[in-house]
Amino acid sequence: MGLFRRGAKDEAPDEIAEVAEVAAEVGTPDQGVEDVIERTQGPWDVDAVDDDVARIDLGALRVPGVTGMELRMEIDKATDVVSAASVSVDGSQLQLQAYAAPRTDGIWDEIREEIAASVVQQGGSVDDLPGPFGRELLARLPVRTAEGRTGHRPARFLGVDGPRWFVRGVITGKAAVEPEAAAVLEGVFAGVVVVRGTEAHAPRDLLGLRLPGPVAAPAGAAGEATDGEADGVREDFNPLERGPEITEIR
Repeated sequence: MGLFRRGAKDEAPDEIAEVAEVAAEVGTPDQGVEDVIERTQGPWDVDAVDDDVARIDLGALRVPGVTGMELRMEIDKATDVVSAASVSVDGSQLQLQAYAAPRTDGIWDEIREEIAASVVQQGGSVDDLPGPFGRELLARLPVRTAEGRTGHRPARFLGVDGPRWFVRGVITGKAAVEPEAAAVLEGVFAGVVVVRGTEAHAPRDLLGLRLPGPVAAPAGAAGEATDGEADGVREDFNPLERGPEITEIR
């Protein structure tokens, strides 16, 4: 499911210049996403958090831990880069990824349209619905059953725009369709903190994750960005297809 383009080093100079021109035309230099969105819940920017919640340091993301949680770090086979974090609780999963975004405008509306088109193209169906974090997608993804028939797997795509970053969550399992089962994973998503860093990134560049570090509490102090951030995502990267994993059980 190629929903995000590759990193800046794979883009032509003209394409990068075009991105810069578009960003300059949207809003004023002093107006950013946080200036036009009144944030009442997370995911949070690291500079906006001052609490005593214990979070696992994954580089660009700090993820709150909950009882019975399993944390899997997914590695892109092509680049050996940690590409996503996946939280599992009671048989349901929440996949987390963070991306660079323009300061002056969010990208979730555009990405949501691309995800919906990709799901339909693959033979699935999708509904664009209001959710606890704004607009989200409830998708039914085509899968092959053990009997060789075509079935469908439910998935919720969540997205939140922040200052120069975007976080996407994908909920699968019973939490994708059962509100009670979703409550814990929604709480984890709401407690995520993003450490964007100061490095220059083209919009939609994947922000680098790393293997779990020390639990960070509180999360208010800005942290260093992870060494060697990812340049982008493979064109055929499927957010629901697991790569090699490292598991941490809490």
